[in-house]
Amino acid sequence: MAAAEQKKSYEVVKNFRGVNTKANRTAIGDDEFYWLENAMPVGYGNLRITPTYDAVGSVTFSHTVVNYFSANIGLTDYLIAFEDDGSCEYVNLTTNVKGTLASAGTFSTSGMNISQWKNDRVLIIDPTKGYYTWDGTDLIVVGSVGVIGIVSKGSSYTSAPAVVISAPNQTNGVQATAVATITANAVSSVYVTEAGTGYTSSPTVTFTGGGGSGANAVAGLTTFAQGTLSVLVTNGGTGYTNGSNITVSITGGGGANAAGQAIVSGNIVTQVVMTNPGSGYTNTANCVVTISGGGGSNATAKAIINTGTNSAIQSFSGRVWIANGRTIYYSAAGSYSDFVSVSAGTVVLTDATLHGNIIQLLSANNFLYIFGDDSINVFSDVRVTTAGTTLFTNTNVSASVGTKLAYAIFPYFRSVLFMNDYGVYALVGSTTSKISDPLDGIFTTIDFTTGNTTGGQVLLNNILCAAFNFRYTGGQGTSSSARYVQAVFFEKKWFFTSAGNSLKHVVSVPVGGRITLYGTDGTSCVKMYANTTANVSSYVQTSLNPMKDPIRTKQALKIGIEATLTNSAILNVTIDSEQGQSSVVELGQTTTWYNNLSVTIPWINNSLQTVGWYAGSSGYTLYKTDAKQYGKYLGMTVTSSNAGIVYNGFEYEHELRVRF
Repeated sequence: MAAAEQKKSYEVVKNFRGVNTKANRTAIGDDEFYWLENAMPVGYGNLRITPTYDAVGSVTFSHTVVNYFSANIGLTDYLIAFEDDGSCEYVNLTTNVKGTLASAGTFSTSGMNISQWKNDRVLIIDPTKGYYTWDGTDLIVVGSVGVIGIVSKGSSYTSAPAVVISAPNQTNGVQATAVATITANAVSSVYVTEAGTGYTSSPTVTFTGGGGSGANAVAGLTTFAQGTLSVLVTNGGTGYTNGSNITVSITGGGGANAAGQAIVSGNIVTQVVMTNPGSGYTNTANCVVTISGGGGSNATAKAIINTGTNSAIQSFSGRVWIANGRTIYYSAAGSYSDFVSVSAGTVVLTDATLHGNIIQLLSANNFLYIFGDDSINVFSDVRVTTAGTTLFTNTNVSASVGTKLAYAIFPYFRSVLFMNDYGVYALVGSTTSKISDPLDGIFTTIDFTTGNTTGGQVLLNNILCAAFNFRYTGGQGTSSSARYVQAVFFEKKWFFTSAGNSLKHVVSVPVGGRITLYGTDGTSCVKMYANTTANVSSYVQTSLNPMKDPIRTKQALKIGIEATLTNSAILNVTIDSEQGQSSVVELGQTTTWYNNLSVTIPWINNSLQTVGWYAGSSGYTLYKTDAKQYGKYLGMTVTSSNAGIVYNGFEYEHELRVRF
């Protein structure tokens, strides 16, 4: 019986299924890993060390990057970096040259978001300062012309006069246009045909031709800036005959410079057009609107202050959608700047399924996804009625799962992936399913307070993967310090990568037909997984394997690691059991020295220790060593700083000892 107990047994692991941190290391599958860092389990006998990053040209951002995006204009891909002084820089990925998109103080210092219109221009939404576009050359404020109110209808018009709206304040802005209609020889209405861009103050509106005279109108601006003010008429009053003699005064509210023009129809005040929306308004209760003059009385109005925060912007179904609080504004069909025409509008999400405000918008798979922190809605089937108004379907697809991580949401194949504080989820159609069960063991050690949790797609080893970047504080892997890592997913497998331990933001870009991941530590600009020759620290920790007999103690005798190498490599290995780890064993491709009598020549150092010689070579290598370890479960931890390693298998020789 004793001889049978000491029979040598063997175990070879070649089926590599990815990381599983959910269970104890002794309880995960024999072909799973407790940690994989910079090692991708591509397939059977194919665990590849991932390449490290390459610098993008000589690019260094001038200030710390707070939000990082990609965009395409024409045939050029760009990285867009919003920085902590309110500036913005871009990197042209055709030339790898950096440029300035906006100077310091232009934008807010966090919470920026972008989309794009066709491939003509980038759409930028600032949480407090509003809406901008960039065409690769000019940054333009989308101050666009909103409602045009007729102050005086004029007389004697026999045909509709031409409407001339003054040029925008900003160079290379788009000039607004409009058309007039007449009834009873007077101008009865003015319709905006091009809302324009680049208006920072209300333009003048003039009428020419048509055979008449005296028509007068004012234009308001559409702006998404926080702290601006609009006026809602609550009582039209009576007896008003002359809109041009009406004074609208606005006091209080904590802001300044708001001004409006009253519009009269049928002897009542019907609206107030804001000729200046002002700025800095915060307190509606203390803001007083007074209407006087014009020959009438009793008209009243109240101030409405834009106190909401712009959280997201997307182009979808031929228009632009902007989220502010619980409200979504959508532009007119075919326009990125017209928010007043009949096909434009707003929708307020009133359902209780949205807790708080809208976090993010995403256009993908013929849907517009609206993310709350614990819910997801989709808009679909956008259409315009014969009357010109817009209809669409609003469906809640998740009433309990959402995310507050606005930059960790992206499409992946036909699904949408997103990360929240307790997992990674895939939304396929109307079904949300968790895909991060194997990572459950680390979510309590992720720091979600940084605001830097980001993600994107990347092609790695010719496999399209999804990567989430976050600050990990758990201490497992290549470093025990808190650091940024990427959790990478493909084919139901997870593994980790790290690139300098400090990449705070990642973003994917489809450059040259290959989806590539770019990163920054705040000032660097790097292309991830691009350098196949530079040293990279890798960490492979197998399961603790019961060797098909969990009730017996095993005496480890030897371990072997099969690998295919591009260059020579040194592996550092510990033999592990539930009792602990052995001391580190350094393994390399050894060379033995012989004299001319074929006798081995040992090399001894000053400490009288035998020194091994390592010979560099490539191709298949079997690393092996005697093992000194004891336990019911056996495994190994393998680290290296070499690139170009493909692990093909992990081998164990052991003897069975006592039961229990």
